[in-house]
Amino acid sequence: MLSSAAASSEGSILKDDQLEDARIIYNLSLNDLLFRAQQVHRAHFDPNAIQMSRLLSIKTGGCAEDCGYCSQSARYPTGLKASKLMEVERVLTQARKAKEGGATRYCMGAAWRNPKDRDMDALVAMIEGVKALGMETCMTLGMLTAEQSGKLADAGLDYYNHNIDTSERYYSEIITTRTFADRLDTLANVRNDGIKVCAGGILGMGETVEDRISMLVTLANLPVPPESVPINMLIPIPGSKLADAAPVDPIDFVRTIALARILMPRSHVRLSAGRTDMSDEMQALCFFAGANSIFIGDTLLTAGNPDEDHDAALFRRLGLKPMQLEQAQ
Repeated sequence: MLSSAAASSEGSILKDDQLEDARIIYNLSLNDLLFRAQQVHRAHFDPNAIQMSRLLSIKTGGCAEDCGYCSQSARYPTGLKASKLMEVERVLTQARKAKEGGATRYCMGAAWRNPKDRDMDALVAMIEGVKALGMETCMTLGMLTAEQSGKLADAGLDYYNHNIDTSERYYSEIITTRTFADRLDTLANVRNDGIKVCAGGILGMGETVEDRISMLVTLANLPVPPESVPINMLIPIPGSKLADAAPVDPIDFVRTIALARILMPRSHVRLSAGRTDMSDEMQALCFFAGANSIFIGDTLLTAGNPDEDHDAALFRRLGLKPMQLEQAQ
């Protein structure tokens, strides 16, 4: 672990020596890096158990933000049609199916800059309904005010996802409609209300290795590191700003997973978007490097995801098993 100095909404206060320590770890020989990551992983988790989460888009498209990677931004001609917020019972029906399929966490995402107050009652009902099924709840709704965060906490929300996406330095190259500090403010709001944090980033947006390292150091040095750290591989969306982005080197991606595991030993590191473009061998290396969470189901918000039969076959080949809820907490 690095020292505990944190980033804040007033600007980054990460120290050069923290970044240098992380840089040294990242650049170890791959064998040494993976060995170290696996040692850390085994000290805190069953090395063969993978958390299974399901993600549902409860409100798709029409987002006012200009995130360059996103199919749901109204600013790009991606061809995605905007929808209204899904009815509560329909969300709960899908949650029941997810539980039957082995998911222990149910994540609900809405393509908003921030939720409107008129939507809060429905969101509260979704949280309460999913929790009644015995599943962990997670939502990603954009920026939250302290009052909105408090209402979600009172409803029993377990996790809130709000990725920082990339480094503070590179952030404005990807998003201009909100700042890096805005992201940190929302994370502070949910943390202050006792909601666990799910925050990670995306690789393959044109950032440098240094940006990836800085992103992870920022997360590791929040006052409390995120309990979940999703690491996404960009899915280039036709019509989006990053439609022609170059693919990430697979070994570089594995190195990033390993660094996340070493810097945040007790966090679930989620192998998230982009798995459809990863070989089984690449995913196996990611699991060895410390990834221990995935999304199941053939759709990830608006993008493709490996089907459950493929995941089950891969788990059999690797000797992996679904993580039980008590292990996931």
